[in-house]
Amino acid sequence: MSVPPLRDHAYERVYLLLGAVFIAALVACNLIFQKFFEITIPLPGGGSYQFQQSVGLLAYPVTFLITDVLSEVYGARRANRVVAVGLVASLFVVGLVTVADAVPSAPFGIGAATFSKVFGLSSVAVFASMTAYLAAQFIDIRMFHFWRRLTGGRHLWLRNNASTFASQFLDTFVVLALLATFAESSGITWDRVPALFFNGILFKWAFALFDTPLFYLAASICRARFSEQMAMVHDDGAS
Repeated sequence: MSVPPLRDHAYERVYLLLGAVFIAALVACNLIFQKFFEITIPLPGGGSYQFQQSVGLLAYPVTFLITDVLSEVYGARRANRVVAVGLVASLFVVGLVTVADAVPSAPFGIGAATFSKVFGLSSVAVFASMTAYLAAQFIDIRMFHFWRRLTGGRHLWLRNNASTFASQFLDTFVVLALLATFAESSGITWDRVPALFFNGILFKWAFALFDTPLFYLAASICRARFSEQMAMVHDDGAS
């Protein structure tokens, strides 16, 4: 019995590629978040500002760009599926790291203490990250399509940035509030929250503005290549 061909192999391959990059960025930011970086930013008129933030911030904003592209090209339902799969992948990696951290260490290799220090995951940090992730990503997709309907499909920049700004504000607030609530486990106290919140929002919103041309480029390429599929997605209410 022959297997019927996909409606469009390229359309589905791009979906899988975007999903793979999304999951890779999400898993990476959960593995590397324990390191913080600091950059000295010169200010006009003299003085400087110390920008401090987790290196996980380098990967996480990429996920919002991808969900916006998925929403535009594949609709809300398929974008939400990638978010759900990202959660499953993250929990699976957390399980693997937990088991790897628990098994006895051989006398060679980096050793249990070093492995635990590098890869050991705080249950509070994971809970805070996953809670903020689910809330922010699903709201990002819903708001993206709210603005799409409101503008009649026009103004790509508006739905790209308005949805991302709001969802990342929520994401940053939720994760820091949860971490500060359980400061004994997370090491993040309430006095650090204002600076970390400001720095996180500053970086995420700047990245959102920076990636707007990338969103336009991806949307235009997909519209030229997959115009029929995109029309079907938005006409059948999938958006």
